[in-house]
Amino acid sequence: MTTMTPADRRAGPRQWAGLAVLALPTILIALDLTVLYMALPHLGADLGASNTQMLWITDIYGFMVAGLLITMGTIGDRIGRRRLLLIGAAAFGVASVLAAYSSSAEMLIVTRALLGIAGATLMPSTLSLIGTIFNDPKQRGLAIGIWGMSFSLGTAIGPAVGGAMLQNFWWGSVFLLGVPVMVLLLATGPVLLPEYRAPVAARTDLASVALSLGAILPVVYGIKEIAKNQALTPAPAAIVALGVIMGWLFVRRQHRLTDPLLDLRMFRDRRFSGAVAGLLMAAITLSAVMLFFTQYVQLVEGMSPLRAGLWFLPLAAAFVVSSVVAPLLARRVRPAFVITGGLSLAVVGLVVLTQLQAASGLAVLVAGSTIFAFGVVPLLALGTDMVVSSAPQEKTGSAAATSETGSELGMALGIATLGSVGTAVYSDQLAGTIPAAVPDPAAAVARDSFASAFAVAEELPTALAGDLIAAARDAFTTGLNTVAAISAALLALIAVLVVAVLRHARPLGAENDTPETRNISPNP
Repeated sequence: MTTMTPADRRAGPRQWAGLAVLALPTILIALDLTVLYMALPHLGADLGASNTQMLWITDIYGFMVAGLLITMGTIGDRIGRRRLLLIGAAAFGVASVLAAYSSSAEMLIVTRALLGIAGATLMPSTLSLIGTIFNDPKQRGLAIGIWGMSFSLGTAIGPAVGGAMLQNFWWGSVFLLGVPVMVLLLATGPVLLPEYRAPVAARTDLASVALSLGAILPVVYGIKEIAKNQALTPAPAAIVALGVIMGWLFVRRQHRLTDPLLDLRMFRDRRFSGAVAGLLMAAITLSAVMLFFTQYVQLVEGMSPLRAGLWFLPLAAAFVVSSVVAPLLARRVRPAFVITGGLSLAVVGLVVLTQLQAASGLAVLVAGSTIFAFGVVPLLALGTDMVVSSAPQEKTGSAAATSETGSELGMALGIATLGSVGTAVYSDQLAGTIPAAVPDPAAAVARDSFASAFAVAEELPTALAGDLIAAARDAFTTGLNTVAAISAALLALIAVLVVAVLRHARPLGAENDTPETRNISPNP
């Protein structure tokens, strides 16, 4: 095996250009998760979609991404990460055109599913290729921070981009955003991106693929249904239980296979398992804050989709700055302490949100959310780096997919659990403050959600409607305060977990983390 010198390990302009190529589809994948929300009313009216079809149009993309991440990550390790990335890029481009020109709700559901399958090939491929391109730990940490920044940026600017596109074009334009990005990736990828595949490429175990889908899809779907119903009803609970059983069978099979789809031995590394757990728990709080931020600016402040999306830009700026600063700090300070310091700052931001009132305006909301975003990013950036760097090079795709699957589950759990808590507080608060003149049937509907209160208010006299909306605003804000307080407590627990599990991880570049220790044998 050829020994690399420090100069050989450091990336040059070509490698950084390759990172730029990988950042573009990462932004797009994240943007595709949020940009559609602005287009839903338009495409629903144009295609005549029912409420059920609208839900599937929204959710099927995320379901397919979450369900296939682990499978695609492992396939990339075996057939070649660049090859899988380019195949996925071509499929994503074609599916984007089909989605843009869908002539029926059924066609759009199918094309959104195809976009999710293609997205599942892109996400682990981009992250694992960074582990191949950047051999120097300091540069790899910064590169992964930029990759995480790209995903966060895409999520944050999605509403603003969607609002701008819809203001000037038809609903299908939001899907066509992906076409030029994928064309650029297909043109530059073979030149700027190296290929890597595991030295021994075993066959993919189809039974494990089926069990993986059978575990993840029911859990994500069931959690989303519980969140929508705001109650643990028997049907969604049974679906989640089915997913758990399938997950148990998946784990048993992986232990028995000589070459498993997911090598569970990676979880024996405390850096790997601790980082995955931290990423999952952080995603719970992040999804809750994003959910209530969106609802506040649109419902409490009454903003249009475009204006509401623009108020996400301070959060996007915080994501960008923190994603670059955190890896630089981690070169001198142990990552666990950088993460803990960031989480402490995020807790401060959440405490600010506990003081938000319906009459306090956007200043408190934006300040608290921006501080929170800046503080939570070090965990996302450095935790992802720990996951990638702690896995053997031939398992990096699988490791990357595992961290992303954990984040997807965390996002779903956050909306289901903390979203339900916020709604329960809203309902309880409104029950005690709703104007007595509101008819009982209308009051019951208003207590379901803030949006329902707006719908009910349209059928009431102007003065009474104003009183109901004022009471609903106060109740919603109280729910947001409660969710912020619970999230602050959860982040404090995560900080304790990080210090306990990850405190031995040395600053980036200080540990003996070289291509030789990670068994790197890249194919030409």
